[in-house]
Amino acid sequence: MSAAIEVRMPKYPECWESCGSCASGDVFILEMFVEPGDHIERDDNILALETGKVALDIPTPKAGVVESVHVGIGDVIAEGQLLITLLPD
Repeated sequence: MSAAIEVRMPKYPECWESCGSCASGDVFILEMFVEPGDHIERDDNILALETGKVALDIPTPKAGVVESVHVGIGDVIAEGQLLITLLPD
């Protein structure tokens, strides 16, 4: 059996650091698109972030079955934070 895959919050876009306008305020989860037991394909969106100025969908880099979700709506998240754990197909 293959090891579980940890899907973490990717690095924020570089433009957020140079301009700062889009990323003003806390970055929090606006909507969750997956729950445990869901099968997802690579690049399926797993959640939507709200930054105060923009909403941004976060896709998964791998396919698999969602084993667990480690964040929820309204959570403030940081780069590298664990979002979901997948079991590979």
